[in-house]
Amino acid sequence: MTRSLLVLVLALLALQAGAAFAQCPAGTWEPLAPLNEPRQELAAAELDGRVYAVGGLGGRSNANEIYDIATDAWTFGADLPVTTDHSWAVSFGTRVYVGGGSSNRAFFYEPASDAWTEVASSAFVHGGTPVAAVIDGRIFVAGGAGGGMAGNELEAYDPATDRWSTLAPMSCARNHMGGGAIAGTLYVAGGRPGNQSCVEAYDPAANTWTPRASMPTARSGVAGAVVGSCLYIFGGEGNPADPNGIFHEVEVYDASADAWTSLPPMRTPRHGIYAAVNGGVVYLPGGATNQGLGTTGVNEAYVVGSTQPREAVSPVDRSRSTPRVASRP
Repeated sequence: MTRSLLVLVLALLALQAGAAFAQCPAGTWEPLAPLNEPRQELAAAELDGRVYAVGGLGGRSNANEIYDIATDAWTFGADLPVTTDHSWAVSFGTRVYVGGGSSNRAFFYEPASDAWTEVASSAFVHGGTPVAAVIDGRIFVAGGAGGGMAGNELEAYDPATDRWSTLAPMSCARNHMGGGAIAGTLYVAGGRPGNQSCVEAYDPAANTWTPRASMPTARSGVAGAVVGSCLYIFGGEGNPADPNGIFHEVEVYDASADAWTSLPPMRTPRHGIYAAVNGGVVYLPGGATNQGLGTTGVNEAYVVGSTQPREAVSPVDRSRSTPRVASRP
């Protein structure tokens, strides 16, 4: 290869890398008001400008703590009717759905009435922090542990009919993984047993899974968050190179390119975390700063693609579409 051709190839590679980075940019970290009741292995979801942090270890495992993005303040809602940890949570319509963890029971929370309602139980327990996401009006829950699960099971819940359907299993059996939905496809990354790098994509229309580019850092106990066409994976547990056993990594998957990019590390490395997303801001409340039990009340936001805090969409004013991170002194 001539020198001029080598220079051209390197330039093209640099342009491609730059394009990938621009597609899935790094974020900036913002400290926020800590949890009133620190917990790890909790579940979280965002609805109408509020983040709901439910269940977990290290505190009351039926706690329902609510973070108001606009005021940077936490309050308590009605307790979950059961105790649970390592569960799943999503928001759909006017409700927050929570299930799995310690049993296969599932519930929805209605903020307007501050009340929980039980819905149909899933066929599998889906403990061990599975991946859950809403696609075309259904809640998909993949993987997990408990009740004799292999860890590759996939189910979908239809709120309109209050029924679950068992779907095609994953190739990689696992729990404690991260993921989310991008353009109607469900992505699952990492997990255990062991620290896995396996990434798979599920097509609901075809009911099939497809292997995708492996995660650069094999890990479990992570949080996953989707912003645009990008899946961000945060933290994790079981790092032999860290004295606390925690992974500091933030890595992002660009679904349009089937490629990963390594980003600067977490401000407060943690495991046992669950992400909630409002616009381009990822909220990560609680978790643990040591392998095993190391509960923290830390609450931080990862603001994607901006060096400045953004304005929040309040529950009553939805005319603004760009969320902000509440200012801290």
